[in-house]
Amino acid sequence: MIYHWHQPQWRQLTAHWQNQPNAWLFSGKAHTGKTAFARHLAQALLCENPAASHEPCGSCPSCHLFQQNSHPDFYELTPEIPEEEGSGRKLLQIKIDAVRSVIESIQLTSVRGGRRVVLVHPAESMNLQAANGLLKVLEEPPADVEFLLVSHQRDKLLPTIKSRCRQLVLPAPAHAEALAYLEEQQLDDAESLLAFHAGAPLFDPAPEQDEYRDALLQLLAEPRLLAILDYAADFDRQKSPLALFLDWLHKWLADVSLAHQNLSPLYYPAQLEAATQVARKTNPATLFRLIETLNRISPYGRHTLNVRMQVEYLLTEYLGFWQNKENTG
Repeated sequence: MIYHWHQPQWRQLTAHWQNQPNAWLFSGKAHTGKTAFARHLAQALLCENPAASHEPCGSCPSCHLFQQNSHPDFYELTPEIPEEEGSGRKLLQIKIDAVRSVIESIQLTSVRGGRRVVLVHPAESMNLQAANGLLKVLEEPPADVEFLLVSHQRDKLLPTIKSRCRQLVLPAPAHAEALAYLEEQQLDDAESLLAFHAGAPLFDPAPEQDEYRDALLQLLAEPRLLAILDYAADFDRQKSPLALFLDWLHKWLADVSLAHQNLSPLYYPAQLEAATQVARKTNPATLFRLIETLNRISPYGRHTLNVRMQVEYLLTEYLGFWQNKENTG
C-alpha cells in the first residue's frame, strides 16, 4: 500500500513508467512510509496483470505470492536482528554475505519469467564491504533486474551508489495529516507522540519505554547526583541501546535551546515550563558544548559500550550544565 501523503510521488513515478531506471533511491525521514512505497512499487513491477494506472492487480499469482512474502523473484536486503539477550545494543548491518547471496541469485533466470526486484532498506545500514559489493552490480546490472533502495540518511550512502540511482524524495506528511492518521489508530496522547517523533506518524509504539523516558524528563528538570546514579543503573538493566538514551537527551537539549530563544519546545511540548526554567538558569554556550559532547558519542550509540557508564557520564555533564558550571564538556 501507499500512504495517501505519497500519492503525488506515485503519480510522478508512474507518469514515466516505460522509462524505469535500473535502480531507485527513495529517501526521507524515518517512519513516514518509504518502505511501504518501495514494496508497492516492487509488487507493481512483478504483477502479471497490472491496471492501466500501473497499480498491482492484487489477484494474479505473482501478487498472491508477493502478499505472502514468498515471491521467488523478489529479494529483500535488511539487517538481521539477532535473537540473543542484549542484541538491541548491537549495530545492525547488512553484511557482504547477504549481498553476495542476492547477487548470485539474480544472475539466474527469473523463476516466473518476468522482472526480478531487489529491495534494500535501510540502505545506509550496509557496511562498507556490502556497499561496495552492491555498487559493482549497480554498475553492470543484469537484464530485467530493478533495485529499490530506501534510505533515512541519504548522506551516509556512498556517492557512487547515489549516482547510479534515480532519486526520489518522499516527504513526511503535513502535521494535520499525520495527526489525523494517529487519531484514526486511536492512540492516546497522539499530539505529544507526534511531537516526540518529529512529525513521523508510523513509529512503533513502545509503551515499555515511556516509564524510563518520563523518569529521565523528571531528572533533567531537577537533576541530583544520587538520582543520576540510580537512573543509569535502571536504564542499563532494561538492555536498551545507548542510542535510545542519546535520542531522548538530545531532544530535551534541543527544546532547552529553543527556550533560550523564547521559542516553544519541539519534542516535549508538555514540558514547556520545565524547559523554560532550565533555560532561565543556564548558559547557551555551555549548552552547545554539551550538545557537541552528545554528537561525538552518537556514532557509537549501537556499539557495545558500557551503557551505564556512558549514561552516568552524560547526566553528570548535564548536572554541571544545570548548575551553570563553565567547565562542562
